[in-house]
Amino acid sequence: MRRPLPRPSRAFGALVAAATTAALCVALPTAHSAPLPRAATYEAETAQVVKGKVESNHAGHTGTGFVNFDVVSDAYVEFTVEAERPGATKLDFRYANGTSADRPLDVTVNGTQAADNLSFPGTGAWTTWRTASVTTTLTSGPNKIRAATSGVDGPNLDSLTVTPQGPADTEKPSAPKDLRKDKEPTTTSVSLAWTAATDNVKVTGYDVYQHGQLMKQVDGDTLATTVTGLTPETSYDWTVFARDAASNVSDASNPVTVATLPTPPDDEPPSVPTGLRATGKTATSVDLAWTPSTDNVKVTGYEIHRDGAAAGTSETASTTVAGLTAGTAYTFKVRAVDAKGNKSAFGPGISVTTAGSQPGGTPDPGTVKTLASGVDVAWGVAFLPDGSGIFTERNTFTVHRLTKSGQKTLLGKVPNSQTTGGEGGLMGVEVSPTFATDHYVYFLHTSSEGNRIARMTLENNTLSGYKVLLDGMTKSRFHNGGRLRFGPDGKLYAGMGDAQNDSRAQDKNSLNGKILRINPDGSIPSDNPFGNAVWSLGHRNPQGLDFDSKGRLWQAEFGDSIMDEVNLIQRGGNYGWPNCQGTSGSCSGYVAPKKTWPTASASPSGITIVNDHVFVATTKGERVYRLRIDSGSNLVEQKTYFQGTYDRLRTVEVDPDGDIWLTTSTDKDGTAGNDRILLIDVVYSGGPDPQPGDFKLSSGSFADNATIPDKYTCAGDGTAGQDISPPLAWSAGATRAKAYAVLFADVAGNGNKLHWALWDIPAARSGVPEKLGPGFDVPGLDGAKQKAMGSGANSRQYFGPCPGGSSHPYTFTLHALNTAKVPGLTSASSMSQIETAVKNASTASVKLRGKSAAGT
Repeated sequence: MRRPLPRPSRAFGALVAAATTAALCVALPTAHSAPLPRAATYEAETAQVVKGKVESNHAGHTGTGFVNFDVVSDAYVEFTVEAERPGATKLDFRYANGTSADRPLDVTVNGTQAADNLSFPGTGAWTTWRTASVTTTLTSGPNKIRAATSGVDGPNLDSLTVTPQGPADTEKPSAPKDLRKDKEPTTTSVSLAWTAATDNVKVTGYDVYQHGQLMKQVDGDTLATTVTGLTPETSYDWTVFARDAASNVSDASNPVTVATLPTPPDDEPPSVPTGLRATGKTATSVDLAWTPSTDNVKVTGYEIHRDGAAAGTSETASTTVAGLTAGTAYTFKVRAVDAKGNKSAFGPGISVTTAGSQPGGTPDPGTVKTLASGVDVAWGVAFLPDGSGIFTERNTFTVHRLTKSGQKTLLGKVPNSQTTGGEGGLMGVEVSPTFATDHYVYFLHTSSEGNRIARMTLENNTLSGYKVLLDGMTKSRFHNGGRLRFGPDGKLYAGMGDAQNDSRAQDKNSLNGKILRINPDGSIPSDNPFGNAVWSLGHRNPQGLDFDSKGRLWQAEFGDSIMDEVNLIQRGGNYGWPNCQGTSGSCSGYVAPKKTWPTASASPSGITIVNDHVFVATTKGERVYRLRIDSGSNLVEQKTYFQGTYDRLRTVEVDPDGDIWLTTSTDKDGTAGNDRILLIDVVYSGGPDPQPGDFKLSSGSFADNATIPDKYTCAGDGTAGQDISPPLAWSAGATRAKAYAVLFADVAGNGNKLHWALWDIPAARSGVPEKLGPGFDVPGLDGAKQKAMGSGANSRQYFGPCPGGSSHPYTFTLHALNTAKVPGLTSASSMSQIETAVKNASTASVKLRGKSAAGT
């Protein structure tokens, strides 16, 4: 069955503070010249007032009034100030006190005392205004600054001015040492201890992580703690980080592995699941549901068997079994499992026959085979113009080429790569949209200095010419992001984690905790929102990136301990971390996610989009989710595939044939060579009934793979360009195209040198005649557009083969489009931009091949 082509893979700041009901706009600096932050003033009457009144009966106040405290000991005014970067900050409280007595206030910042009985002495009159000051440290993001009465009355409080005090403290603490098991573990807890870290100012806290997940925070004087709520008989990978008051985070401590103890003996299996039934089916999958089992302790999951062999697992009493063949009968059985591995007997089985193949637009995973085994954390996957894939191995820093027949070729290593003992190393890979002419391949990897984006040249199956395009991204053991994707705008996008320092995610001048966007040469696009490489902010650890049919960027992100998320990325959008995780926390004012899952059910590493269906590969969840993008830009109709079938899943990508490549990270990446690259045959079903005939392209002037007649080449008139176009005809098959496009390219040497593009051909047409007229608006084709290589008249007419006497292969590729007009294209668009836009709108394609040795 003809499958759709995937869209091509496609890039100390000013203090911003806001009172509870007001915001202050501050100019943003460029990435290379950060001015000192400016003071910001907040009126007391717009802050949160508790046990006080807003009045205006004394002259000289600013704003609309001032706060008169009630005569009690717990009245307060609380300002909300959002600082982009942490650091020492001066707080100036403007007040009046018409008495001769001091009326002190207690000042706290985020619940921590900044001043005890800060003096507000008499000013001589209620119309005389003075300032009482204190210097404290603010953290990135929202800060709650509270001034509360500490006696029986307070001054009249007019405003608060916030002034950062010079450069922030950017020196991070030393790494904690000698992390070790402290007390003996229990079935649900682990106790740890470590040696204190040091800092140029003071260590204020320690963060305890379990394989990249924050489990607990303690203060800077605490050097031992117990983490509870763990799973019995489970091995955990622990690391500790030190923090200072400016939110600088140390490097990781030494890792230590401590396992919880087994639960008491339990030999009682769960009850047998009953009521197994099919609740839906496609040509390649069956939906199953059953009555839940019970257990003396707890049912932890179910095993699903297909035709007597294990076919996956499920945490709940339902699942989808994928990878099936159309019109085929399968027998399914289910049994329950508890935490001790006790298994129930199988419940009564059922037989289900999959649906027949119904071509349409919904991509369903079909049969699965192994393309390559014995690989080590195949992290990134991209595709060359000839359809072969290239993939990176994160821990070995090697790059391989892989064909769909399973032939693997070593291309080389990426220089200066380095692991972090966790999630860093050689990660994302992306192929230049103009690879046919520049041979560039892009990488995101960890180096000794930090994370960076680099470019190399791939020629004759060899990588060379390493060049750094963007650096300055901090690395850490975990949270290094790593995905690369070219957008339809020709820019390179990158997901970059917060490097386990969550304050960076809200700092527009930090490249961590961001989606980044750069030009292919590493320069900064002029339309980036903050004058640097930052495209969006407020991210924790984004690893999945892809574009939909409208050219919009979708992103998958690891949450901390509550929920993972998928986001629709906006230029300059703030996605909330660390203040908001998914939909949990202080989420007002941030861009909300389009989909969330509990962290135990996902940990999404890769995404790819086919026919506006988002596929998400998960590590901890050991499954692939599929969701449809609806007309309201929501993610709906979730399906879950391969749960527990292939272990931890790292990357999902769609190849030029519309099939899915899926990589594994089997054991949290501790053992070399135990991972695989899987090929999933995707069947496109669930659409309308097919039209008669197959989707195919032909010409009345030459057969497929035959020689293109000279009249359609430069030999026709002895001059390159302005050639006679050949007649083309097609049948629509089951595509239900809204329009068509034709791309003509020289594909010699597995390249893709685009000669000519014709698009916005009305859906009612089933071909184009010979000798199309010149012009961007094609004469007689009802709004169709064309453009060719070259300049002047050559760029407005078919440009035929002209290889100069040596035979070259060429292809005419017909694309069925999901839109009547390809968006974003003008007569000034480049050939690569046109090709990318057409492929973005493509739902199916078919080729007509030809050869030519014509010369002038």
